[in-house]
Amino acid sequence: MGVKIPPLVADLCAEADVKIGGDRPWDIHINNERTFARVIGDGSLGFGETYMDEWWDCEAMDDMLSRLLSVEADIRILRHLNFANLLFILQSTFTNMQSVRRAYQVGEQHYDIGNDVFAAMLDPRMIYSCGYWEYANSLAKAQEDKLHMICQKLELTSGEHLLDIGCGWGGLAAFAAENYGVEVTGITISREQKAIAEQKCANLPVDIQLTDYRSLVDTYERAFDKIVSVGMFEHVGPKNYTAYFDVVKQLLKPEGLFLLHTIGKLPPETSTNRWINKYIFPNGHIPTTTELVKHLGNHLRIEDWHNFGHDYDLTLQAWRKNFNGAWPFLAEKYGQRFGRMMQFYLAASMAYFRAGNGALWQLVMTPIDRQRIYRSVRLQPS
Repeated sequence: MGVKIPPLVADLCAEADVKIGGDRPWDIHINNERTFARVIGDGSLGFGETYMDEWWDCEAMDDMLSRLLSVEADIRILRHLNFANLLFILQSTFTNMQSVRRAYQVGEQHYDIGNDVFAAMLDPRMIYSCGYWEYANSLAKAQEDKLHMICQKLELTSGEHLLDIGCGWGGLAAFAAENYGVEVTGITISREQKAIAEQKCANLPVDIQLTDYRSLVDTYERAFDKIVSVGMFEHVGPKNYTAYFDVVKQLLKPEGLFLLHTIGKLPPETSTNRWINKYIFPNGHIPTTTELVKHLGNHLRIEDWHNFGHDYDLTLQAWRKNFNGAWPFLAEKYGQRFGRMMQFYLAASMAYFRAGNGALWQLVMTPIDRQRIYRSVRLQPS
């Protein structure tokens, strides 16, 4: 085919059973030979940007990326990265990338890109986190089951006050208020999310605030019966984990419950993906089991740890189907490069979970001195 393939790329592709110019859905077709230099020099950032720039194509990109992750191509290429990548790794390690000053950056860059994109891609409640698919055959049902499971794990009862840290577009807040009779305080760092959440929660006992979690302690000390955080902990960062759990402890009543829903990182551990950091979730960090346990310290006690990471692949597939269906109506506003960015984001995320690199954890925690016994809960078929 006339394309000169560097030995490193050829070896990794051969191990992953991915062919350059092959005819299978997961094979890669190169449109610009400069792709190889960019990928070897810039790793995930170069791979994602060259796709956005139409330098290569792949029909089943999620399968191709999953195959490459299964042979640890992302780790093995690290030794060839350029100085900019090394600098990013050092910065991520030694700098507090999730400081109060930086807290609103992800809201402005990702969650504020346009409510129409997320309304088209997500379920009717606009839940932007992993659904629970054990008994579900649709995205809407998977998200509804997930919300019921969260509320049941929290043992929500009418009249309680629930804090939703990272409330998104208000889907969980509205659901808990409507179905479990609780009062909800929801916080977000996205103006676009706040506007939609207030609409969804109109006429419900729900208060939506645009604020960082660290600002709540002086006003709400020991004020909440239950606290929940879904899909937000990935933006906290390890340098803030101890402070985060300390805030939760200070806000939670002595007999309260806290549920943390977060993506988790499984071995082998790698540094933050530069492409994801630049285009999707700036300053993000996926926690490991070691980091969580280390920083919990004497703040909270883990009562239950539930993993259903395989369901994130199904959730992402449903989001991609919705996005593709809506793209003809969004393309003129957002442009081809944005569309390819979203395709790479969704495919790479599917691959992350399909290859076994990522988990989806729900942890239930209690104050150390809580007297009541907690019994673990799993959703039962309805």
